[in-house]
Amino acid sequence: MNYAIIAAGEGSRLAQEGVALPKPLVRLNGEPMLQRLINIFLRCKAQSISLIINERMTEVREFVDTLDLPVPLNVVVKSTPSSMHSFWELSRVLPEGKFCLTTVDTIFREADFARYIDAFEADDTIDGLWGVTPFIDDEKPLYVEVNEAMRITAFRDKPFEGMRYVSGGIYGMTHHVFPLLNNCIENNMARMRNFQRALVEAGFNLRAHSFDKIVDVDHASDIEGAQRFLNTENQ
Repeated sequence: MNYAIIAAGEGSRLAQEGVALPKPLVRLNGEPMLQRLINIFLRCKAQSISLIINERMTEVREFVDTLDLPVPLNVVVKSTPSSMHSFWELSRVLPEGKFCLTTVDTIFREADFARYIDAFEADDTIDGLWGVTPFIDDEKPLYVEVNEAMRITAFRDKPFEGMRYVSGGIYGMTHHVFPLLNNCIENNMARMRNFQRALVEAGFNLRAHSFDKIVDVDHASDIEGAQRFLNTENQ
């Protein structure tokens, strides 16, 4: 499996709340979030890892320069206006085939993620497998509508009757989505959620895979909560 990490945000809310480290280097139980993801990906049969970091984050660039991985590491250093644009930059270095994309502050249990990757690798009938969760942690969640077979039928900004899941920021796709992504960029589309809507509208077969819980780290108070969540992994 090829993996990609969006780590290009500035983490401005964390900085405003007194967190000195840039978001990718914020430590959870002593481990930088970026390092934690990389280690999990390596244990989940990574064939390559690609990541994008903000060109203004010199500390992150210095950290990345120290990495010595057993698989190819593709690094894009660029500031982008949105996560969709970061994904587009990553698409230019990702190998062909299946890949899993996450944001750097997507926090999940490793065992849950390993089951998700196994499911994605085993299913060649779908165009993508989205990590979703019934646990709502995001301030502006993206609600995911699915049918009985867990095929994604819509992405919505507001809750709706029968709503079960929100997006967890874990996206399994293949390189076949790249032409549509290019089209979205060419048409000045903004935001990752609008690209996701475009996938559904274009008829891509996207399925949802449920995680009991996924959290993210947007505020200083989220760091302690994420650590408590991870500390339950082996309980």
